[in-house]
Formats: sequence, structure tokens, C-alpha cells
Amino acid sequence: MKKKKPKIELRYYYMPAGSPILPLLGERWVLNYGTGVDDLHFHNFMEIGFCYYGEGILTLNEEKRSFSGREFSVIPEKFPHTTNSRENTVCKWEYLFIDVEGFLRKNCETPMLAEKMIRRINSRALFMKEEEQPFMAECIRKIMDIMRNEEEFYLQEAAGLLMSLLVQIARLNGTPEQEMIYEEQSRSMRIISDTLDYISDHYRENIKIARLSENCHLSESHFRRLFSKYVHMSPAEYVNLVRIRTACEYLKKTDKSVADIAAECGFAADSTFNRNFRKMVGMSPAEWRKRGENYEQQLLKFDIRTEEGW
Repeated sequence: MKKKKPKIELRYYYMPAGSPILPLLGERWVLNYGTGVDDLHFHNFMEIGFCYYGEGILTLNEEKRSFSGREFSVIPEKFPHTTNSRENTVCKWEYLFIDVEGFLRKNCETPMLAEKMIRRINSRALFMKEEEQPFMAECIRKIMDIMRNEEEFYLQEAAGLLMSLLVQIARLNGTPEQEMIYEEQSRSMRIISDTLDYISDHYRENIKIARLSENCHLSESHFRRLFSKYVHMSPAEYVNLVRIRTACEYLKKTDKSVADIAAECGFAADSTFNRNFRKMVGMSPAEWRKRGENYEQQLLKFDIRTEEGW
């Protein structure tokens, strides 16, 4: 029997207004994170996690790391991962989600410096023991406590520590080995970045994979492999993701009909829109619109597998 291919999911978060940090703190995160969970997920922002206690396995793309407390993870946006607890045990993690790009573009002296730091920070995931990097661990815990207590000027205080933390991450990822890896990947990453921008601008149109590969001067098969390697989903799945995300915005913020929204988001037929929306979100567009009060919660977990034939 053929083994079922694991799914990959987008868990989408919104930053609080005026803050580059979204904290997920407290007793809510003392739990069993699941056992034997193979499906990976990724986020639209960097995830920094601190494990206080517990045992289990943290999967970072294809790498599995055992954790047992007093350890922390730094996982770039769009990087597939998942956490499994040891059976019948609970773990305590707390998390910070960071808008790295927005923060550095606003606070670095030059755009070139911001780009250099963003590139290094996003080049790999880190998982370390507190004793290996005590300064980074202390920064993470301090930022968590600042965001927890919300004292006067807390956002300014957290921003100062966040810059120190991001500098340390960029330095760790600035080794000759990492720079060599980046040079090898830079052309491919530029191709993918240009493709993502193209999809964002043209998702309303009938986007053909052949057209995307022609834009990159690659064969279609090579383009598909390259795109899947860096984005961790197929080009068609990503187009579908952009369209459904945009449809959710329309459903929440406008009174346009479902048919009009489907057309504006690039779906040739209402039935195709409804089928893909239900497959991704778990309900029809009309049902989802009625649950607007749970908007953010409903977007935390998107199944980005698409219908066959796209």
C-alpha cells in the first residue's frame, strides 16, 4: 500500500497594530502537542519558540531534533516544521511571531543592510540549548516577559531587544559555509521571488504554469521542481492559496456576492471556487462569511492541497 503523502499547511497570523511582535504566551501552551504527527506546517512570520520543559521531537523540514526543555527554536517564515510531544506527557512552550522584514526595513540604516540581515536570518532554522547561546535565550525570555506585562513603553523596550536578537541570528548565519550556500541558492531564490511577485500581481488571470516557467527561462519540469523545493508546495497550490486568501478578505470586508468574488479572484467557474474553498477552509464561502467573528482563528490552519487538474 502506497504511503499517504503528508500534507503541508499554512498557519496564518496577523500582527497587532503598531507592533512587529505577536506573543503566544501562558498556560494555553502547556499541552501535549500530539504524537506521531507527520504533517508539517509553516507560518507567514518567523516563529521563535522557547521550551521550558517537556520531551518530544521538533521536525525542521526533513531534520528531526529531540527536545527536553531549556531550549529554543528560531524558524523562518515559510519553513516547514512540526512539534510532537512524548506520548502521555505535556510540554510548556511559549512563542513569539516576528515580522522580520517589516521590522528591519523600518529600523536599519540602509535598505542594503536590511536586505543582508533578512537574507541571513531566513537562510536556515536554528534549534539550540539555552547554555549554548545564553544571550539569545535571555533576549527571547525578556521579550516574552515584556510582552506579557505590557508596562509603559513596552513596545519600544521590546523593539530594542528584538534588534539585538536579530543581529545575533544574522551573525550565526553569516559563516563562510552559510554564505557559500546562499551564493549557490541566490539565483534560484531570485527566480522564485520574481515568480511569487508575478502571481501576486496576476492571480486574477488564467495563470498557466508554462507561462511562469517561460518567464524564468526554464523548462516546465525544472521550474516545478525548483518552485516546490523553495516554496514547499507546487505552483498551482500557491496560486490557489493566494486566490483563496484574497477571497477570504473580500468575504470579510465586502458585501459582494460569492459569484463576483470568485470571478475577481481568478476562478473561471463558481463550482471550481466553491470546491477549492471548501477543500482549503473546510466549509463553503457562504458558511465562512457567516462566521466572521472567528475570522483570525479560522485562518490559522489552511490545507493547501488543491484539486486535481489545475
